[in-house]
Amino acid sequence: MNDIVDKLVIFLAKRDGIDKLVKTFQYVSKLVNWQVEATHPDLANRFKQWEVSSGLSRKAFRTGRFLTGFNGLRRNPGATPTFKFLAVLANAGEMVYFFFDHFLWLSRIGTLDAKLAKRMSFISAFGESFGYIFFIVSDLIIMKQGVEAERKLIALQEEEEDSKDAKEKIRKIRGDRVMRLMAVAANVADLIIAAAEIEPNPFCNHPLSLGISGLVSAWAGWYRNWPS
Repeated sequence: MNDIVDKLVIFLAKRDGIDKLVKTFQYVSKLVNWQVEATHPDLANRFKQWEVSSGLSRKAFRTGRFLTGFNGLRRNPGATPTFKFLAVLANAGEMVYFFFDHFLWLSRIGTLDAKLAKRMSFISAFGESFGYIFFIVSDLIIMKQGVEAERKLIALQEEEEDSKDAKEKIRKIRGDRVMRLMAVAANVADLIIAAAEIEPNPFCNHPLSLGISGLVSAWAGWYRNWPS
């Protein structure tokens, strides 16, 4: 039980799991398109179609996703006033991102006026980047608190050599830190992708920057959502 196939089935059954797989397709195809565009234009066009199709598919999978942030604020707004404030800003940005992403998807598939796509893309990307900044800040604060708590536990462990309770707490703190580092890596990568839409520039809009950022985000998500 729970071998690699079992874990893969569980992973792909999650909405975030299938999203990260298709995101991998999207950004691998972007990198291949960029690499072969000059030498094999026909092959490059095929990979471009794969990239566009993957991007549109991901938007369909995310239907109703904006409710996740709303529910998060209802159920777990944060333990302290600082975290509540950060949670409101982070989730508000993410809700704007996912809500307007619906209209971006509909305009790109032709259900709504195609002229709306650029405006919806800007609003969605702005909400995404705004929210991710506060998610990153929140994770960094929690990691800092975890490091401080770990130091105290290590000092306690040195005084009480057989403190199993301290060992278990240290293990949990370190595990949580790895997950939060993955979250920060994914959010920074997505921030670069959003910046390319909000304020186009040579670095963020370069296919290599976008491709690597997309894969960092996807694979960090794989790690966080993979069944233990």
